[in-house]
Amino acid sequence: MTLLHEEPVRFQVEGEQVVGLLHLPTGERPAQGWPALLMLHGFTGHKSGEHRLHTLFARQMAARGMVALRFDFRGYGDSQGDFADVTPARQLADVQAAAGWLRAHPDTDPQRLSLLGHSLGGLLAAQSAPDVAPHRLLLWSPALPDYFLQHLPGGQLPAGVQDLGGWPLGRPFLEGVLRLNPLKAARGWGGVAAVMHGDADESCPPAWGEQYAQALGPGTELALIEDAGHTFDNLAHLQTLYDLSRRFLLGESLAAELPATPRK
Repeated sequence: MTLLHEEPVRFQVEGEQVVGLLHLPTGERPAQGWPALLMLHGFTGHKSGEHRLHTLFARQMAARGMVALRFDFRGYGDSQGDFADVTPARQLADVQAAAGWLRAHPDTDPQRLSLLGHSLGGLLAAQSAPDVAPHRLLLWSPALPDYFLQHLPGGQLPAGVQDLGGWPLGRPFLEGVLRLNPLKAARGWGGVAAVMHGDADESCPPAWGEQYAQALGPGTELALIEDAGHTFDNLAHLQTLYDLSRRFLLGESLAAELPATPRK
């Protein structure tokens, strides 16, 4: 395997600091630069992911010659901003800024930037794909706006901030996320994509992953990982997720490894 180097990253979005970590291979740099991967975490998450889901995968990809950037959205993790002020529009601006930063890095090939999102990060990845124009798009257990209907007390938008287990969830976030249409954005993108979803996911039903795969087009790879939950919290599930994801991002065929999934 190619050795790797890791370094902290800071860039500004609308006057606030975004904090991330960049994973760089240390082998001989290709003439056109390394391919790159931008990773988006989920709702109330952080750049490392549940049980270091993103950290470990970023290291795997860097060891195989792909630069990986994982970062905290504003209002999350180590980045500046308040969670009460988070909106999907602000998060999409963060995605655009991070993609621009990564494409401008002297060690990356700007034409080969792939985008990976988990849960809400998957929703945001699909929503931003037409604008970011990734080389490849990979969704892990992607959410749909319907996920957030559970946070509408009495079916109504809250008047102000509600306490979500210590997270100050603001009304503007809920208003914004319910207006998004990531499936429509996915249909309008038309690039190379894959969806990985646990078939025992109780947070984001596997049917949502199937909807994304259908919206992304007939060439989209879809893997329903048997007995896996929303965060793939089992070592065997993680190994399957990482193996399939790595093969997809490196342009290798998954046909022999994917379970047969009927398409409607």
